[in-house]
Amino acid sequence: MPMNFEKMAKLIQEYSEKYRAKFIDVRIEEVDFVSINIENGKVEELEANQDFGIGVRVLINGWGFSSTTSVENFEKTLKIATKMAKISKSETSVYVGDPISDRVEIKMRNHLRDVDLEDKLQFFLRVNKMLETKKIKTRKTFYHDSIVKKTYLNSEGSFVEMVTPRIMIGISVVARANELMQNYWKYFGGTQGWELAEKIDFQYWSRVVVRKVTELLEAKSPPSGKLPVIMDPELTGVFIHEALGHAAEADSVRSGESILTGMIGKKIGVEELTVVDDPTLPGKFGSYIYDDEGVRGKKVEIIKNGVLVNYLTDRETSAVLGLEPNGHGRAQNSSYVPLVRMSNTYVAPSDWEFDEMLEEIKFGVYMIGDKGGQVDITNGSFMFGAKEGYIVRNGEIKEMIRDVALSGDILQILKSIRAIGNDLKIEFPGFCGKGQWVPVDDGGPHVLTEAIVGGLG
Repeated sequence: MPMNFEKMAKLIQEYSEKYRAKFIDVRIEEVDFVSINIENGKVEELEANQDFGIGVRVLINGWGFSSTTSVENFEKTLKIATKMAKISKSETSVYVGDPISDRVEIKMRNHLRDVDLEDKLQFFLRVNKMLETKKIKTRKTFYHDSIVKKTYLNSEGSFVEMVTPRIMIGISVVARANELMQNYWKYFGGTQGWELAEKIDFQYWSRVVVRKVTELLEAKSPPSGKLPVIMDPELTGVFIHEALGHAAEADSVRSGESILTGMIGKKIGVEELTVVDDPTLPGKFGSYIYDDEGVRGKKVEIIKNGVLVNYLTDRETSAVLGLEPNGHGRAQNSSYVPLVRMSNTYVAPSDWEFDEMLEEIKFGVYMIGDKGGQVDITNGSFMFGAKEGYIVRNGEIKEMIRDVALSGDILQILKSIRAIGNDLKIEFPGFCGKGQWVPVDDGGPHVLTEAIVGGLG
């Protein structure tokens, strides 16, 4: 059944007036996607499919939400969400704003559907073969692309259509020597077309991940104690995303769970430190034009010159906290309610050269990449593992170390930063979990700070 947006808009208005709703919005999502997974030359997954869904949200005495995968069930879904909103007793408010009418699309230079599925499969089978060596026990290659069309309507008369391509590619290897096992990987992604895959030098990156995982088998255990630490751009990005970014999401601020609650205007880092979240960056994995609440995404400086100046907001938190909405209401898909989420989060560059940072260290650690971790945004404690590390001795990079982690208190670390590099990279795509998954990117330059160093596990 074709969608009749005029009829949907009319029903939204009718329900808004009849039930005196403070706000109603509807998200229609059409997804065309391809997934390929290959392990040791064997195709584990090959899928080309479509998804469809409608999510309806109503605010009366509180929020009501319902979703459907059928256009025919739209009014029924609207009715259920309205009934839930009437019986809900959660006092809140929402930023309404002026109605918006817009159609936007992130363009692809080489359209994802102009490349045949079989050609993509053969391409990544060749990539998987590049990872094959005697020491590699498991080699994996994955590819996922999607073209997502979202249509947003609300009770104020907004109508926004958005088309976003997104692509993600990963290569990973596992090596084993005696009882020791190590793994290494590299991910690529962006809001782009097939051109992203074409410009990756897979021969180079295959050699890198194979060499790194092999070297990790021979690497030493890390030192322990409070030490100078240089974080590479990937670890800088993950650190700032996990340890600071989640604490700056206004829903956690509103609930009082964030260590940054009530801290606007206060100096929480060194003057050299500026932290940004920017969904408008072209081509990045976390980029979008409008969020899932029909609000245009805005570049937000979370920290500027060491001072906390902004939180990330959605329609609800901006109204409740009296803040400007900045377009960070995002949902995994139409079956989920939008939450405050990050997009592309990074530490802004300064003017230090990497070699200058090394010269500052008599004995310390250089940590590269992200190997997972945990954060408590209530008290600011964190622990992150790195994919690899190196001892730095008298300004020189020395022996490799494995299974290395850094930990500490986020506000202390931000005030302990000694140098911020000039080599900004925002090219570390992933999916951020918060009860639901959304695509994000993060990064930064090299950063020199002090933290507690130790082993993973």
